[in-house]
Amino acid sequence: MIKVQSEPFDTARELNALKDGNTNIGGTACFVGTVRELSGGKAVSTMTLEHYPGMTETALADIERQAHERWPLEASLIVHRYGRLDPGDDIVLVIAAAAHRQDAFDACQFLMDWLKTKAPFWKLESGNGGEEWVEARDSDDHATERWSKEDS
Repeated sequence: MIKVQSEPFDTARELNALKDGNTNIGGTACFVGTVRELSGGKAVSTMTLEHYPGMTETALADIERQAHERWPLEASLIVHRYGRLDPGDDIVLVIAAAAHRQDAFDACQFLMDWLKTKAPFWKLESGNGGEEWVEARDSDDHATERWSKEDS
């Protein structure tokens, strides 16, 4: 399931809804990404996330589909916020649920790695030094390379 929204999310409520009635789930892995007050050593007062509606949901659905093709997942969820966020606000929630914990762990990490590099979101950080668009990090690209190598 994919949700792209400006409103805050409730992690516990989303997790309970995802698992509701599915007794085949034996392991669930969750990741919550949160706005930090420091980024690259610079103070952040706000972060603004932009995206293209429609295009974003399609890209996230494709990433989620790939996870379901790689692992025997019972359920998954990606919630990604957009708009103006402050330090301490949650940005993204990824949940992967499977019969076995390792599948849930691996799928959750894959989903997050691919979201960081493949999802069409743009981050603008604002602070004392002005505004700056966040560039892609080499470490994120290296994380996704691991999954590409597993395809070979």
